[in-house]
Amino acid sequence: MKKGIFLMLVGLVLLSCKEKVQKSDLDVAETVSESEEVSHENEWTVLFDGTSMDNWQAFKGGQPSHWSIKNNALVFDPPLPEERKDENGEGYKTFNIVTKDSFTSFVLSLEWKIAEGGNSGIFWGISEDEKYVEPYQTGLEIQVLDNTKHPDAKNGRNRQAGALYDLVEPAKDVTKPAGEWNTAVITVNHETNTGSSVLNGVEIATFPVGGDELKAMLEKSKFKGWDGFADYKTGKIGLQDHGDVVSYRNIKIKAL
Repeated sequence: MKKGIFLMLVGLVLLSCKEKVQKSDLDVAETVSESEEVSHENEWTVLFDGTSMDNWQAFKGGQPSHWSIKNNALVFDPPLPEERKDENGEGYKTFNIVTKDSFTSFVLSLEWKIAEGGNSGIFWGISEDEKYVEPYQTGLEIQVLDNTKHPDAKNGRNRQAGALYDLVEPAKDVTKPAGEWNTAVITVNHETNTGSSVLNGVEIATFPVGGDELKAMLEKSKFKGWDGFADYKTGKIGLQDHGDVVSYRNIKIKAL
């Protein structure tokens, strides 16, 4: 009788230990899972979090002008015509901004909102060499546009929102109306020579980011013969002043 009770107690102890081990294993698994999630998130570098423009500068240096933070967004308000003129009262000054850091292969995630009839763009591979006066002279661009009311949308689908500007048209129009936020994810991978434009969760364009394949495309575009265009694998990310109100937010980048 006593032996049976003893065996029963041993069985209960072993069962309890097994449950504790299983619970411990589960806790460890959950901890590892949480750690992996944090590690994955930490691969992203925040370029704009709604509170600071510390990661941005004017093209070729200096504080961004006519860009400000409003409602956690980075907003461009076009200057008055006289503010566009140079020291001699001539010319047409632009107020594009670029990242302070340079990038090669990456995934860039952001949201953009364009004003009615507006135009802007997202560049990469920008060189600030003194011989260039605008980011668009070197940087490939994903178009930001009001497809409904901006005239450039009528100049071919490769000028519409989400297009690799003047080179690859979007497979479909998934843009939201002017004044609403769109989510864009741009991937540039020089190791595989592939790039993509995802807009509002839909991959709408894929393209080469260098080499003979891209050169062949450039020969059939407005960029034919442009010295330095798309030549820089490593360069700045840029946001375009195209003369219209535009907003960007939640900008982050992950190196590949």
